Amino acid sequence: MDQVKIKAEVRTEQGTGAVRRLRRQGLVPGSVMKMDKSGVELIKFSKHEFMMAMRGHTSKQLLVTLEMDGRDVPALMREVQNDVIAGTPIHADFSEVSLSQKVRVVVPVYLTGEPVGVKIGGGVLEQVLRSVEVECLPTDIAEKFDVDVTKLGLDQTLFVRDLKLGDKFTTVTRGELAVAVIKAPDDDGSAKPGAAAAEAAKTPEVIKKGKEDAEAAKPEEKK
Repeated sequence: MDQVKIKAEVRTEQGTGAVRRLRRQGLVPGSVMKMDKSGVELIKFSKHEFMMAMRGHTSKQLLVTLEMDGRDVPALMREVQNDVIAGTPIHADFSEVSLSQKVRVVVPVYLTGEPVGVKIGGGVLEQVLRSVEVECLPTDIAEKFDVDVTKLGLDQTLFVRDLKLGDKFTTVTRGELAVAVIKAPDDDGSAKPGAAAAEAAKTPEVIKKGKEDAEAAKPEEKK
């Protein structure tokens, strides 16, 4: 994936009043968790430049290069808080990473194609799992996984273990969890769960990623 470059400065301003003044100046306060997790570095950057850099990117865990004080810091964007009315960024959290060390990220799953179980069998496609956790190098992070379900037949289930994500990714999410299922139609034409569908329904829709190596620690209060 393409790296996003963000020009940032070390921030000394702290406290509610100070960060409000920064925002009025068109700046976004943020924080960077150091790679060794020894602490957090406070930063600030242009809201306009950040929004321009983020155009076309949908991932919430994006590899960026923070250009600050003459050094380039590779980091994962972990969370962006937006203004509830304007929808513009008001705070961002990052985690410093090494480009040679693998990280764990959660990637959205999008289903593509019309399954034969729907086209011919009259079934209904249901997506059970909408994201998977994988381990990969920061430079290999995918913004999404497109999964072809064209060959999925009536009353068949696609499991995590069936996903072909490529050699760059190691799947962390349990392989027995269902990703998608084709529900069989009832006599009245409505879809009803068959054996595979019933089993898939037991799996949660969203699998939360683990804390370890997957979420940057945040300050107790966003400042």
